[in-house]
Amino acid sequence: MQLPLQITYRHIDRSEALDAAIREKAAKLSEFYPNITSCRVTVEEERLHKHQGHLFSVHVDVRIPNHEFMVKRDKHEDVFVALRDAFDAAKRKLEDEVRLQRGDVKTHPVENRGRVARIMRDAGYGFIETADGREFYFSADNVVTADFDAIEVGAEARFIEDVAGEGLQAKRVSIVKRHAA
Repeated sequence: MQLPLQITYRHIDRSEALDAAIREKAAKLSEFYPNITSCRVTVEEERLHKHQGHLFSVHVDVRIPNHEFMVKRDKHEDVFVALRDAFDAAKRKLEDEVRLQRGDVKTHPVENRGRVARIMRDAGYGFIETADGREFYFSADNVVTADFDAIEVGAEARFIEDVAGEGLQAKRVSIVKRHAA
């Protein structure tokens, strides 16, 4: 880590064993992701009725370049279990961030809506017009929810926008069925 680890205790006495466990878990995070700029850990004992025992919460706040996240694991009877769970969650968040930075996260295309403007049944294609006036070409092969021959002009359609050499195209065209009122 580039900055020192900050450990805070609330309603609980400082413990050398707990300090050592926190330092060890923070060091493992730093080995996994060396660009961590700060790590703040807060260990808190929940104040309950004296007959209900002790419950602990652990907050881990991690900063990396251009991003910060906080995880909280609470209400464990064993402070070391709460600590383990909080650092496991922080590692999962770091793993997600690494995937995003590498571009390993799959993004889903945005679904558009429009109405069927024209159909050339004999040629096997048609056009969908969106609310902003753009027209998208689609072929019978791109229709996934209806029979191409049953599609009517004016039918509402959902589709994925694609740009090809010929212009705007609609892929994975779904015709929205109207329900009887």
